[in-house]
Amino acid sequence: MLTIGRILFAVLFIFSGAGKLLEIAATAQAISAKVVIPAVLTTYTSQLEAAAEMPIAQILAIAAGAIELICGLMIALNFGARFFAIILVFFTIAATYYFHNFWDLATGDARTNEMIHALKNLSLIGGLFMIAGMPRGSRQSESGYQDV
Repeated sequence: MLTIGRILFAVLFIFSGAGKLLEIAATAQAISAKVVIPAVLTTYTSQLEAAAEMPIAQILAIAAGAIELICGLMIALNFGARFFAIILVFFTIAATYYFHNFWDLATGDARTNEMIHALKNLSLIGGLFMIAGMPRGSRQSESGYQDV
């Protein structure tokens, strides 16, 4: 049951990451509309843009897609699942902060929609902490009806 649950949980990140990578231009546009790079980092982002020969929003779009896809696959395959779950915790916190900032909206449907997405992400973070908190080692057997 744990294996099935872990795989089903990871599907969200796998498909989301693949979608971002297949639609890099749309993802980069969404990032440039929501994420403001601090002025302190301008020197570094300029160097990164010159080295990669693409705008920082496109670099971030590729990074976001790769993080979700790779971490999702590693969790589904149970290969370093605890480590990759922690990476996704930080990623999901950042995504919630930048993309689902319901606290900046006054009232209405937009605020409700963003709050629902933020709460969904909070639940995902909880699930990721559960994966990260699973003990190492082999499980002899999962509890079932015979344990009752």
